[in-house]
Amino acid sequence: MHRGKGMKFVGDSRIKAEGKMPNVPKDYSEYPGKTEAFWPNFLLKEWMIGAVFLIGYLIITVAHPSPLERQADPTDTTYIPVPDWYFLFMYQLLKYEFASGPYNVIGAIVIPGLAIGALMLVPFMDTSKERRPFKRPLPTGFMLLAFAAIFYLTWESVVNHDWEAAKAQGAIVEEAQFDENSEGYQIYAGSSCINCHGDAFQGGLGDPLVDTGLSAEEIKDIAHNGIGDMPPGQWTGSDEELEVLAEFIANLKSGE
Repeated sequence: MHRGKGMKFVGDSRIKAEGKMPNVPKDYSEYPGKTEAFWPNFLLKEWMIGAVFLIGYLIITVAHPSPLERQADPTDTTYIPVPDWYFLFMYQLLKYEFASGPYNVIGAIVIPGLAIGALMLVPFMDTSKERRPFKRPLPTGFMLLAFAAIFYLTWESVVNHDWEAAKAQGAIVEEAQFDENSEGYQIYAGSSCINCHGDAFQGGLGDPLVDTGLSAEEIKDIAHNGIGDMPPGQWTGSDEELEVLAEFIANLKSGE
């Protein structure tokens, strides 16, 4: 006897005609040729895409190594740190009068806190299932405003920053071997020169003084008349002290 032969099936009002319960996922075996096994088919594709991105990332790191700077010096008050590019908009925000100085808490905590809080509240303020942006004005407006603010502040930070000075202040320079007890260094340490050129002649606001290639006479002329961003009249000591200091700086060589 065949299964079901001679039998009649009747509907049950407690069960939907479709025979599907809510929150039960579809049986995708109903769609032959449109599905694939997770292992190994789908997972292999994921690994292949991941490998492409990983290789690309490694190529970029080899072609553009990290822009390392000189060893950090906590005593160097002339060094101006700059964050990575994705935090430049915050760096720029703290430059404005309403978010810096006595109002630093506003720029560092209040404004970012309000922005992040607003973005976190957007999903609760708009519970629509609509996916088209123009049908969801509230979240779309918030995201466009956030993007515009971040883009503008990042742009302003890049355009207005002195990148050449930043490169010079962080440049890795060879340190000179010198005697801190020598007369030349004692004169240097007691003058205003050390404030700009560093305690080890590594530079800061001023240029490094190692391997300058300048003669003692040229150094004395610069001390009196200035050069580049260095204004004239910086030397306030005696001519005899300047003579000793100029000879000392002219003989500063890296690794010697």
